[in-house]
Amino acid sequence: MRKVIGKGGRTAVTAVVLCLVAATAQGSATAVPSPAPGPGRPTTLAEVRDELDRLYHDAEVATDSYNAAEERAGKQSARVAALAEDVAAGRIALERLASRMGAAARAQYRSGGLPLDVQLLLSADPDDILDEVGRARQAQHGVDGLLREQTRVQKELRVKSAAASAQLKKLQGSRKAGADARKRIEKRIATAKVLEARLEEKERRRLLEMQKEAADETHAAYLRSGSLKDVRGKASEQGATAVAFAGEQLGKPYEWAAEGPDSYDCSGLTSQAWAAAKRPIPRTSQEQWRQLPRIGVKTMRPGDLIIYHRDASHVGMYIGGGSIIHAPRPGRNITVADAGSMYILGVVRPDQLP
Repeated sequence: MRKVIGKGGRTAVTAVVLCLVAATAQGSATAVPSPAPGPGRPTTLAEVRDELDRLYHDAEVATDSYNAAEERAGKQSARVAALAEDVAAGRIALERLASRMGAAARAQYRSGGLPLDVQLLLSADPDDILDEVGRARQAQHGVDGLLREQTRVQKELRVKSAAASAQLKKLQGSRKAGADARKRIEKRIATAKVLEARLEEKERRRLLEMQKEAADETHAAYLRSGSLKDVRGKASEQGATAVAFAGEQLGKPYEWAAEGPDSYDCSGLTSQAWAAAKRPIPRTSQEQWRQLPRIGVKTMRPGDLIIYHRDASHVGMYIGGGSIIHAPRPGRNITVADAGSMYILGVVRPDQLP
């Protein structure tokens, strides 16, 4: 499902974009023409690259927030529905108890009347009267039991109603958080796309070259540090399945909040790959980093997940040979990249035994 920016969103984005530069010239030191240059605006192709990196990074952070909010909302919605069913069942139970208590009260009223000693004097068979008294006492015990049950059900109903109300507030909060994150994503992606669209073709090519050069330099630094040396772990059976799934998605487009089958975001790809391996993992890269067992970089094996950036906002799947498969960002397709092409926060292993 493609994300559509509303008319109001386009207007806000356009206003922001009009403050950005109109175009750039080739080379990292070439000035970007602007009708009204000012402080804080990108003035070189290198600054445009940095601005795009910032915008797409912010969009990815917001995407994680959106995905987390949607995941919470799904669970909370199911909980609200279950509690609503419990509350409805409790109300039906109370109605049935009220009906039974009414019947018992009517029966007691009908069997009331004369005092017991008078009934014994007037009765032709006193044993029948005594039997009736026994039955009346049993009925009274039954009424007492119904009252206790009514009190219990009423208390339980109050607790569940309060829980449903609290859960509904949480659901509303999650939906608002998701809507706010969605706005941030759409604004940043739209701003980045307009900024890119204002570049000439030769400038776009040079920008791609600069981005690749920066990634290569980062990866080379990892290689020089020895962090990625002698990483030769063999994939587990589940890891091999996850890698195979990820490989089948190569060339499909990145789309924020997408989990396939036609497009993915970074954690949508990794979570679905491990779902294919029958190993459910958290939906977002930040939760994957927080919840999954962490391992050392040198002990990596295919199928492990490399978490990138200090805020754990990106994830790729290690496939061996110093490479990953990942969904990079909007406008790019799922691809193979060097494992060290971005800052590595750490590595997690979805099938690590406890």
